[in-house]
Amino acid sequence: MLFSFTAVMVLGLIAASPLTTIEHSTQIDHDTGPLTANYHGNISIDQKQTGSVTPSGRPSTLRCIWTASIAVTRDAKTADGMILGRQFVRENVASGSYAGWCSKNKIAIAESVAKRTPDLERHITALVQEDRNILLADLDRLRSSARTM
Repeated sequence: MLFSFTAVMVLGLIAASPLTTIEHSTQIDHDTGPLTANYHGNISIDQKQTGSVTPSGRPSTLRCIWTASIAVTRDAKTADGMILGRQFVRENVASGSYAGWCSKNKIAIAESVAKRTPDLERHITALVQEDRNILLADLDRLRSSARTM
């Protein structure tokens, strides 16, 4: 099985959260021929503002709590050109919090996600491993339904 990683960090601010994209490709040997699966994972950040602004002279209790999730799209192509697609999500792959307003911490949150790229690559690798049996089952089901037609 061949693995190749390309982690592309886009720290621009898109909507309310930063975006990180992780690409992964693998080739699986199957009795019908090689199967090439490409995985495209988008990291999304959910933010929750907690606490309150306090009067002058008292410490603020404002806190921005964030969690990151990976939304993965798989496109697999068989040797004879059939495409097997799937979408799935892994919730809470990274999390943290910062004091203050979420709007003021967008860049810090993006940097925190970027620093965790090796962890995110581990998550996408685990997702690919989990998807392997599903992919092969989808292929076998597709092949058996094509034979009965």
